[in-house]
Amino acid sequence: MSDSLTLPAERRERAGKGASRALRREGRIPAVIYGGKEEPTPIHVEEKELVKQLMTGHFMNSIVQIEVDGKTERTLPKDVALHPVTDRPTHADFLRLSKDAKVDVSIPVVFTNEEASPGLKKGGVLNVVRHELELVCEADKIPGEIEISVEGKEVGDSIHISEVTLPQGSTSAITDRDFTIATLVAPSALKKSEEEEAEDTEVAADEVEATAQKGDDEQSEEGSE
Repeated sequence: MSDSLTLPAERRERAGKGASRALRREGRIPAVIYGGKEEPTPIHVEEKELVKQLMTGHFMNSIVQIEVDGKTERTLPKDVALHPVTDRPTHADFLRLSKDAKVDVSIPVVFTNEEASPGLKKGGVLNVVRHELELVCEADKIPGEIEISVEGKEVGDSIHISEVTLPQGSTSAITDRDFTIATLVAPSALKKSEEEEAEDTEVAADEVEATAQKGDDEQSEEGSE
């Protein structure tokens, strides 16, 4: 299960852009806790602590216990806005969680038992289609990662979501198809695919250029009449 984090906070008394800018100058980040059939709670948190928790790499998939006014709110981070130039956080949204809540999260995939894959031993390459899985999880059972074994996989094999045993309390958010997570391909096949993609791009560019040239020629003919 993903770790639970604790984030001290203070209630925001004033709203608006001016108040938010003033908080940021003081090293604080405006945020809001919403959901759970309660009124949104405007708060602000210390920028250094927020950045520290963001750097853990699993902040967005962790339960965050926000301590404000002597009360602890159990939340899940939903969005952290970053400055387009400095990448410093400018605002954060937290979803308030009820005891039996279910949440949509993206969980990273980790492949295991690569040494037990005949295809990889022969020089095959694991072509990862999805680096994360979109899951619906019970709020207190959010996994930190999903391990997928490639044991026994040969070149040409694919791994689909139906083959993956998800942790208890988790189901796939995508239910209308048995989507591919990864394929095991020969190095030559991977190279060929990349070359074909490059060729398709070149052909498309040539077609655009030819169309533009045709239009110019037609305009020139009209002008000469």
